[in-house]
Amino acid sequence: MEDLNVLQDEQLVRLYANGENNAFDVLLQRHQSRVFSYIINIVKDKELANDLFQETFVKAIVTINQGRYTENGKFPAWITRIAHNLIIDYYRQEKSLSQLSCDNTDINILNRKELSEETVEDSIVREQILNDVRMLVELLPQSQREVLEMRYYQDMSFKEIAENTGVSINTALGRMRYAILNLRKIADERNIILSI
Repeated sequence: MEDLNVLQDEQLVRLYANGENNAFDVLLQRHQSRVFSYIINIVKDKELANDLFQETFVKAIVTINQGRYTENGKFPAWITRIAHNLIIDYYRQEKSLSQLSCDNTDINILNRKELSEETVEDSIVREQILNDVRMLVELLPQSQREVLEMRYYQDMSFKEIAENTGVSINTALGRMRYAILNLRKIADERNIILSI
């Protein structure tokens, strides 16, 4: 097997898209410091920066797996653009939440789905999805299940997960990536739809 560290970014992306999961580990190792520095310099909040950093690489994984990565020889610019867009989305969301006003008669802020009572149908569908997710999570390998539960059910950062499990942050991120991929694969194999 060839040394992945000597390959260019585009070659690693192609290998990862074709199922060589270690190729993404090399990309992450190669670019994590620069991407995190970019994010922290803008948001000035370490916890928020960690969350946006994790979202950046998860979004990159999803995009590559869906075959939507367009090869242009500029992976560093592409991954930084994902981070930048996530930062913008975060601040837009924060701004829109802080600017809602009852003085605007065009918008009734109380007429929002999250403030309304759930219908019986919504409740049944939501409960079924939660049961399906629980069942799928139980089918994951122990190391992946552990990271996923810590991240989503205990709201731990990847740094905290790494400390609690005695592995590196890269390993924790990798386990989360494999958990998500495995959940999708198992759901597809069992024809389970996980959205309303």
